[in-house]
Amino acid sequence: MAAAESMMADPELCKYRSPLTSRYASEEMAYVFSDMKKFTTWRKLWLWLAKAQKTLGLDITDEQIQEMESNLTNIDFDQAAIEEKRRRHDVMAHVHTFAICCPEAAPIIHLGATSCYVGDNTDLIVMRDAFDIIMPKLARCIQRLSLFAEQYRSQPCLGFTHYQPAQLTTVGKRACLWLQDLCMDLRNMDRGRNELRFRGVKGTTGTQASFLELFEGNHDKVELLDRMVMELAGFKKTYLVTGQTYSRKVDYEVLQVLSGLGASVHKICTDIRLLANMKEIEEPFEKDQIGSSAMPYKRNPMRSERCCSLARHLMCLCMDPLQTAAVQWFERTLDDSANRRICLPEAFLTADILLSTLQNICEGLVVYPKVIERHIKQELPFMATENIIMAMVKAGANRQECHEQIRVLSHQAGAVVKQEGGDNDLIQRIRSTPYFSPVHNQLDHLLDPKTFVGRAPEQVDKFLEEEVKPLLKPFSHQMSEISSLEL
Repeated sequence: MAAAESMMADPELCKYRSPLTSRYASEEMAYVFSDMKKFTTWRKLWLWLAKAQKTLGLDITDEQIQEMESNLTNIDFDQAAIEEKRRRHDVMAHVHTFAICCPEAAPIIHLGATSCYVGDNTDLIVMRDAFDIIMPKLARCIQRLSLFAEQYRSQPCLGFTHYQPAQLTTVGKRACLWLQDLCMDLRNMDRGRNELRFRGVKGTTGTQASFLELFEGNHDKVELLDRMVMELAGFKKTYLVTGQTYSRKVDYEVLQVLSGLGASVHKICTDIRLLANMKEIEEPFEKDQIGSSAMPYKRNPMRSERCCSLARHLMCLCMDPLQTAAVQWFERTLDDSANRRICLPEAFLTADILLSTLQNICEGLVVYPKVIERHIKQELPFMATENIIMAMVKAGANRQECHEQIRVLSHQAGAVVKQEGGDNDLIQRIRSTPYFSPVHNQLDHLLDPKTFVGRAPEQVDKFLEEEVKPLLKPFSHQMSEISSLEL
């Protein structure tokens, strides 16, 4: 039955497809990790190597170079699959496939190189290009969230420690806590991207012996070859020492940065989910969006939930390259390859969709000030007791007597809230107690939420001006781009 059904269906629907590409990630990021990007980059690397070798005096003709340049994207993937099945070697399969369409250049393709010349250098190029996609997306999220923080810089709200009501903060200040983590992530990405180097032209065990042989012992030409190919690939530095591969700790450092982003997004979206439960803040909810198939009234924070789900996956991925780096023997073992084919693309693809979704959330956050005010009123009377005591002492009262009066009334009000399910009536009790008559006319001022937020608004202003704006300056030309999230 299953076989019959599969014959009738689209062949692509009859095999597993990663939801990271079929459902979530952007086209530009999916392309960076595509076979076309990978294998055209291999061909570019063979071309760059040949160009540099020709410049340095090897017997390579202009016609051979032109032939290679004309066939960079002319890849017969069916032929490559046949070659790989026959040779059990992916790089040599593509060497032979390239040679078929470049018969003149065939003798000099991959000259002196090892598989990692194309494999590792392509991975470094791809990771660099992937960083160039996600860094502007992260900058855009920071910019959108900074607008939100600025708008609500002075909106008082309950702070929470241990998930229990604490001293007031502001909606904008809380957003700055989220922003601070994202700013750290952007700085880490910038550093990680700029510290990526090119593996270069290093040979089978990293000694460059094959190239030294090609250039008849001329060390200067071997170093120049390495530098020329590096520059053609758009890098500023190479790793001066490698085994057959560049150190797999490089992969760990890259995925550590992305995992850190995952942690930041998970924290932000968890906070939003909790605030949605309290009905203080909600993520965007479309006009025709359905929250539940059974409960039509529901407005589930599905974007934030998706982010938390994917962020957990991203945070776990850094363990793959960490373990791979630990178990590489001497100059290289091949047990890194299959693992890296999975964890490197998945990390960037996951980060990509996290940022697209987070941008959509940040652009449409909805704040409900009246709900926030109600929650403050439920808790503020207890928080205001210290201020009331201070005002009473200034009016001539005894601090200890006042403390005892407040204590008794607070416990009575607490019993109303916890045992009877009523509202906090502490202030009404204070108003009706003659002992507190010296401050009755001050209670409205003493209970003004804005007097409980400290320097939160000023902190928002200072943080946005001194931390966020300078960080976003290099991305200013990309800030107007809208979210590309398909809902």
